[in-house]
Amino acid sequence: MNTVTGNTTGLKPSQLHALERVYRRRLRPEELVSTELAVYLCEVSREVQRQVGLLVSRRGEIEHVFVGDASRLTLPEIGRLRAGRGRFRGLRLVHTHLRNEPLTRDDLVDLALLRLDLVAAIGVQPDGRPADLHVAHLLPTTTGGQAPGQPWRLLPSEPFHHSHLDVRALVTALEEEFERAAPAAVATEGRDRALLVVVDVRRRNGVPAANMGQEAHVEELRELCRTAGVRVMGVVEQRRPEADAKTLVGRGKLEEVLIRAMQLDANVLIFDPDLTPGQAHAIADFTDLRVIDRTMLILDIFAQRAKSRDGKLQVELAQLRYRLPRLHEKNTMMSRLTGGIGGRGPGETKLEENRRRARERINRLEKEIEHYGRQRQGRRAQRGARGLPVVAIVGYTNAGKSTLLNTLTNSEVLAEDKLFATLDPTTRRLRFPREREIIIADTVGFIRDLPPDLAQAFRATLEELDEADLLLHIVDAADVDRDARIDAVERILGTLELAETPRFVVLNKMDRLTPEERARAAAERISGLPTFTISARDGESTKPLLDAIERLLWQEGRLAAIPFG
Repeated sequence: MNTVTGNTTGLKPSQLHALERVYRRRLRPEELVSTELAVYLCEVSREVQRQVGLLVSRRGEIEHVFVGDASRLTLPEIGRLRAGRGRFRGLRLVHTHLRNEPLTRDDLVDLALLRLDLVAAIGVQPDGRPADLHVAHLLPTTTGGQAPGQPWRLLPSEPFHHSHLDVRALVTALEEEFERAAPAAVATEGRDRALLVVVDVRRRNGVPAANMGQEAHVEELRELCRTAGVRVMGVVEQRRPEADAKTLVGRGKLEEVLIRAMQLDANVLIFDPDLTPGQAHAIADFTDLRVIDRTMLILDIFAQRAKSRDGKLQVELAQLRYRLPRLHEKNTMMSRLTGGIGGRGPGETKLEENRRRARERINRLEKEIEHYGRQRQGRRAQRGARGLPVVAIVGYTNAGKSTLLNTLTNSEVLAEDKLFATLDPTTRRLRFPREREIIIADTVGFIRDLPPDLAQAFRATLEELDEADLLLHIVDAADVDRDARIDAVERILGTLELAETPRFVVLNKMDRLTPEERARAAAERISGLPTFTISARDGESTKPLLDAIERLLWQEGRLAAIPFG
């Protein structure tokens, strides 16, 4: 039975019956709405003093009848499915406006987010007859709108009885226009197409945000996407004193984000800073786009790049721990954990099953990882028995740690111009003159706001730091956000209780600086620590660093810090 939905409370049975009778009507495919139906809708709308709306198919069938209040509609839930490129929903929204007002922002947002064929408002005169007709439709991104960034066009308003709009011809022409604009995006088929949402929140959880520029946040997120193989379609930025508790950005801004994603044909939203479980749920309920945050993006990169069995287990464990509190009914991110027929217990919902399976898998992973941890501890004990000093290379991701390891040890460890090129522990021997040897350990790159689960996930790499006699803090000297990244690494080292471990600061990529910048860098002493300038690809530039390492580790036949300066 066709029912009337929306704000029906308080309506008389006769008024409800009058609305239900609308379902019996049928329109010609080319007409927006017949004169007879428009007059009927205006009369009913005036009587109930509420907006009345219809969703009409291209065949002219009335698929939904619903009621709002005096100023806005309550649309039925038809899903926020995104049609294929160049295609619309196949439904048009026709509704009444009691004060003959133009289309509202809510009307236009519904048009964009639901990808409706068009939206139309029929003004109601005081005597209940149709007044003006207000119509809008979507536009391809390349066409532009009435103002920059608007994805719709408002047609000139005109008296309803003077309108001769051919809906079928208009929609056909629009879909052809969208199809012509689509080939520009064909190259992205098979790749995630992301809209980045970067929010500068001055205070997060009551604590002032890290001192890192908005531009640096955006560039770092772009670089993470490049590393993950995600194409960035656009960026939306926002500054606000505090995060919106429900959606991070606020409902109005979220609508703007989703409209922008529709314009750019993005299929995933990536947020920075991280979303709380509640925020992730609220945004996911608002759209059928995939919604992830910065930590989930990093975890995905880790999953792609971890090679060892131990590393893969650590990644999976971190993913499960991070996603478990974010599971809800609509979420499908855990679907690979579920079995087929017979896999569910009596009365167990899909959500409960996903959570139970995730917890079981977490327990198994923790036991297996503990086993690998004992193996690593045994290998380190053997190294310690031979008395080999350990030098660990640390630093912000993509600072040049693996390149330095390769140069010092003539190795071929993977070194790419991407974030997190190194995930699994890598150790090499380095022989000094007078038959002296050390172990050099390459570690996973640090990154700002490193979540605890993420740090724990790479205990395999970070355990090397516990045994280190010396840390080499590698810094990209050419990075415009150098100081903020140095601070981020220093904070992480403090969290790992490694602040007291002797360490050198090594300014890398000096070949990218001007002679004046190189001269200033050579005179620096960062954080009061011994500071060296190198180009990691140039072995000659590392000789002063190697001399300092040897003097520190074997001064007077013991491991001791040497008095610099």
